[in-house]
Amino acid sequence: MFAALVAVPAACQPAASPVALERSAAGLDQLPLTIVSGGKTHRFTVEVARSFEEQQTGMMNRNSLAPDRGMIFPYDQPKAVAFWMKNTLIPLDMIFIAPGGKILRIEANAVPLSLDPVPSGGPIEAVLELVGGRSAELGIKAGDQVNWPR
Repeated sequence: MFAALVAVPAACQPAASPVALERSAAGLDQLPLTIVSGGKTHRFTVEVARSFEEQQTGMMNRNSLAPDRGMIFPYDQPKAVAFWMKNTLIPLDMIFIAPGGKILRIEANAVPLSLDPVPSGGPIEAVLELVGGRSAELGIKAGDQVNWPR
């Protein structure tokens, strides 16, 4: 279900976090993540796509995503990126996270199977993918704070 990466960092990826939950069915570390929006804290469990291969595969070929789940694509250094939805079967909200954890922008309901690049809109430290429409449902917007163990 997660989007495939068009631009992938070539640098080394960070080591696994000491607070990782048990691994997902896809074999990825899972971490708790919160988004603070309008005085509310929204809690998620996210898979972490750290390596080049994990980031290339992302949410491809998945048929569903629970509303409290997602995937995060962290970068060692902030950079502008673009994602696409190749082999991604469900719509996703792509949340582009600027350095410091602030949401730079949200691409809501990215179109499944599209090869059109979705740009970050500037340097980011991570991309968070949630099920399509979830950001609007929770009132999550640009400028909100995303927190996760790095």
